[in-house]
Parts: sequence; C-alpha cells; structure tokens
Amino acid sequence: MPRLISIIVPVLNEEKNIAILCNELQSILVTQNANYEIIIVDDGSVDDTWSNIKQLSIDNPRIQGLKLTRNFGHQNALIAGFHAAQGQAIITMDADLQHPPELIPTLINHWKNGYKVVNTTRISTENETLLKRITSKAFYRIFSWLTGISIKEGMADFRLIDVEVAENINSMNEPHIFLRGLIQWMGFKTAEVSYYAPKRQNGNSNYTWCRMLQFAIVGITGFSIFPLRVSILIGLITSLFAFVELGYILIIALLYKTAVQGWASTLGLISLLFGVLFILLGMIGEYIGRIFEATKKRPVYITEQHLKPNSALRKDMIEKSLESSNIIRSGLPHDRSSIFS
Repeated sequence: MPRLISIIVPVLNEEKNIAILCNELQSILVTQNANYEIIIVDDGSVDDTWSNIKQLSIDNPRIQGLKLTRNFGHQNALIAGFHAAQGQAIITMDADLQHPPELIPTLINHWKNGYKVVNTTRISTENETLLKRITSKAFYRIFSWLTGISIKEGMADFRLIDVEVAENINSMNEPHIFLRGLIQWMGFKTAEVSYYAPKRQNGNSNYTWCRMLQFAIVGITGFSIFPLRVSILIGLITSLFAFVELGYILIIALLYKTAVQGWASTLGLISLLFGVLFILLGMIGEYIGRIFEATKKRPVYITEQHLKPNSALRKDMIEKSLESSNIIRSGLPHDRSSIFS
C-alpha cells in the first residue's frame, strides 16, 4: 500500500466550503491510488460547519473531524491536526479553495524526491486589494530583515512537510507559534511551488486586520529580540538629548544668571520623551507577557470531539476504495497513475 498522506484543513465557519473541498480532494487523490486521510479541524465554528464535518466523516472513512472547544487560532488548529495525523507526509491547506487541490500531486512528487518541506508561494490572488498586497509584502520584508529568516512574499500555510518535521514541531510547546517562520528556521531541505490563487469560493475571510496585526506581532516577537535592542538605542539617544538640554540650562543659569526661555518647548519635549518611554515599556511588557504565558504551560488547544471511524471498519472501507480506484486508474495514462506509487 502507498505511504499515507495526511491532509489537515483548519476551518472556522466554512459550512459552504468544506464539502466542495473534500469532493475536489477525493476526485484528485482517488484517481492516483493515494492512501490518504483528511483531518478537518473545527476551530470554534458557530455555524453548521461541525454538522457538515460529521456527515462527511460518516460518508467517507478517510475523513476525520476534530472539534476544538473554542477558537484557539489558525496556528493552534494546525498543531491539533499535526497531533492527530498518522501520515508519513502532511499537507496543510485552507478550506476556502484559494489553495488549489490540484497542486497536491506536485507537492508529493517533490517530497518523494527527498525534500522534507515543500512550500507554496502565491504569485497573485484574484480580487486582492492593493492595500492587502502592500501590507503583506511589507510584513514579510520586515520579518525577514528583523529575524534573518527568509520568508518570501505570498508564502502561507499551504505546504507539505515530512513526518520528521511534524515530530519536531510536536515536541515543542510554544503558546504562540508562527509556523511559517518556525518551519523555515528548522532548516530542512526545502522545495518551492508557485501558484495563482482564485478568489474565495464562499463566505468572507476570517482574517480581519486586527487578527493580521496580532499574527504579525506573534511572528516578530517569536523570532527576534531586535525590537528590544531598538528600544535600548532609542533610550540612549533620547537620554543624550536630555543631558544636552540639562547642560544648556545649567550653563545659562551659572554664567548669565537668567532663566532659560522656552518652557512650552521644554514641556513638549518632556511629553515626547514620556510617550517614547511608554511605547518602550509596552514593547518590553509584550515580551514579558509571552514569557509569563510560556511558564504556565497550558495546552495550546483543547479537543471537544474527535470523529475517528472504527479502525477495523475504516481499514475495510479504505481497502475497498483502493480497489475501486485501481479500476478507475487502469484507464489513465501511466505518468499520472504513478505519482503516488
């Protein structure tokens, strides 16, 4: 039997998309004689997403449902999927169909050629706004500059990783994880595939500007202490200006016996310095807060339900589906049918 491929799909209010995605995944994988499992992680949906996942799991023994007790975040939902996955290779993708399922054979081919990580890079997205494009490009450049970890523009969480990579991630216990940076930081042999992303199939994106800002903060503070070093530099510069100002006041008072004019500007300078001080204190507090959360060692997610078919029934149904796929595959060109062998 071919090696098992695990596909992890974190979802949040995707009731209209998950059935379409699963159908597309199955139509691609079954004709390739693939041994696969699909793990759909419900990250606190409030619509009928979980009901649809349960029905999909009943209809297909290869589909597992993992329901978290609340919304723990996209990255933690992926971690939950890593813990549940049994495959020798793991593919992560979103449910909105902007990550093309037809790229999966290409990702697996690279993996079979020895690559432990196969990243995808989005060249462009249909109907993407100019502001989104500019802010995304700016973030990846700033992140790469601050951390020394290169992340290309358009790189998201649509990728394949080897089980060895997943095991290393599972061994870590970070309360705020940024997988795009972490996987690059690990340094495994990496390949890259580019694609054009279509517009979102149904619904609206759950990544608001506030969530994206939090995501950016987690990424930068998780891989760089450069902001703290900048705060030291700013503190030294502002202190230098303050000492120069005090020296000037002292000289005027001693030599000319007069009061220094310009109290309004002095008050403005003091306000500026206090503003800078509070910004720096907030920056330091952000790092201290992350240390505090790490020391509590709380789980990054809590599972409410795990829909996993009976192992004997699952094995029997999977073997039958493989036999059916062999019949379908017999009429296909050889180069397509051998992708997963």
